[in-house]
Amino acid sequence: MTDNATRLSDLNQGLEALMGDTPELEAFMGYVQSAEEPAALDAKTKELMSLAIGVVIRCEPCILWHTDGSVEAGATREEIADALKVAVVMGGGPALAYASEAYQVAEEFLD
Repeated sequence: MTDNATRLSDLNQGLEALMGDTPELEAFMGYVQSAEEPAALDAKTKELMSLAIGVVIRCEPCILWHTDGSVEAGATREEIADALKVAVVMGGGPALAYASEAYQVAEEFLD
C-alpha cells in the first residue's frame, strides 16, 4: 500500500471511529453522502469541485479524500489538472502549493 493509500485508509478508520461515538456526526455524513449523489451534476463533477474547494481551503485530508474520489469517479489527469487550475485562480499562491500536492496524489492514484 502506498503512503497516500495508507493515509486514506487511516482517514477512513478515524472517521468511522469518530462517527461510531458521535451519532450527530453520523447524521451529518448522511447529508454529505446525499449531497454527493449524482443529480443535476454528475459524481465526477462534484468530486472535482470538492477537490478544488479542498485546495482553496488548504484541507489536506479533504484533498486526499476528493483526489481519490475524483479518480474513482473517472476523472482524467487533464480534468484533475483543470480543476486544480481553477482552485489556484481562486486561492492564489498558497493554493498552488496545495494543488501541486493534490496533483502528486492524483498521479499516484491514477497509476
